[in-house]
Amino acid sequence: MSNNAGLYALTEEHQAVREAVREIAEHEIAPYAAEVDAESRYPVEAQKALIAAGFHATHVPEQYGGEGADAVATCIVIEEVARVDVSASLIPAVNKLGSVPLILSASEELKQQVLPSIAAGDAMISYGLSEREAGSDAAAMRTRARRDGDSWVLNGTKAWITNASVSEWFTVMAVTDPEQGANGISAFVVHRDDPGFAVGPKEKKMGIKGSPTCELHLTDCTVPADRLVGEPGTGFKTALRTLDHTRPTIGAQAVGVAQGALDAAIAYTKDRRQFGSAVADFQGVQFMLADMAMKIEAARHLVYVAAARGDQGGPDLTMLSASAKAFASDVAMQVTTDAVQLFGGAGYTQDFPVERMMRDAKITQIYEGTNQVQRMVIARSLLR
Repeated sequence: MSNNAGLYALTEEHQAVREAVREIAEHEIAPYAAEVDAESRYPVEAQKALIAAGFHATHVPEQYGGEGADAVATCIVIEEVARVDVSASLIPAVNKLGSVPLILSASEELKQQVLPSIAAGDAMISYGLSEREAGSDAAAMRTRARRDGDSWVLNGTKAWITNASVSEWFTVMAVTDPEQGANGISAFVVHRDDPGFAVGPKEKKMGIKGSPTCELHLTDCTVPADRLVGEPGTGFKTALRTLDHTRPTIGAQAVGVAQGALDAAIAYTKDRRQFGSAVADFQGVQFMLADMAMKIEAARHLVYVAAARGDQGGPDLTMLSASAKAFASDVAMQVTTDAVQLFGGAGYTQDFPVERMMRDAKITQIYEGTNQVQRMVIARSLLR
């Protein structure tokens, strides 16, 4: 009986990827996670370990020097890293977010110019869509680009750019024809050495403190004409298509941090004793753990289905991706909050990882489209 339902099946290779990444995560990333958070420093140990193992950008096609992994494998990588440190999981996640616009829409020459350095780990790439006054309403962006001979000149400021201070390349959206609205937005690849380009200071954030979030300042920033992604005016369409492929990676982050919190809660409640018994022996605690596990498993499967649909294609990709991102991130917030509760007073301290996990989980409900926007996307798909 063939599988024509557009679902997914985990292979031995997927399981091998999970085991390999978990080994790296537990031994080379987890030991530094608390320090990375406390010092708000970039997780260099995680980057080195992921690059050495080829897990920093598994999605890049083989013809550009990448692993050519499918979307489910990439989600597994992100999930397993997020299980110990969400900040570190943004290395593979943002490399995918920044480069998918090229993979979807760029010329072969531009792909060859940028993607091999990402695949090799020599450079990272970030994604520049949002602005201070154009977040959920991204089409209201004010960044402008004008053609000047063999170059494009960009002016504006992009906000909330993940990994901005450590990336070499940036996919940036800018208005090239203001009269066309969303159809007047184009996509460009900017390099940090381009004249007129600057990265602002790091934001002081509630969570994911190891991932530097900054503004991008474009002041008569001049880029070669061949760094236009696709045709002029197609940038916003490319941005939306990109999110269809990358929202499941946020779901994977959410599943990972939720799983990490559940694992910690199980270990703690089995060890902690009250009223002469292990806390895990109390039925109220057992019900909480059971609910946490059920929600995580449901979220995991929805994320994998959405990821697989991105590879397969299909008219419901947008709805599935929005559903996976919204459901998994809501689960992550619920599970990490319950994990803190199960730790009691200890959970509110930095002596244990669950308070960090709770803070880190919150962002998954916000970036790559707030969960309110995801529900709008889902409803629009249902009512179309």
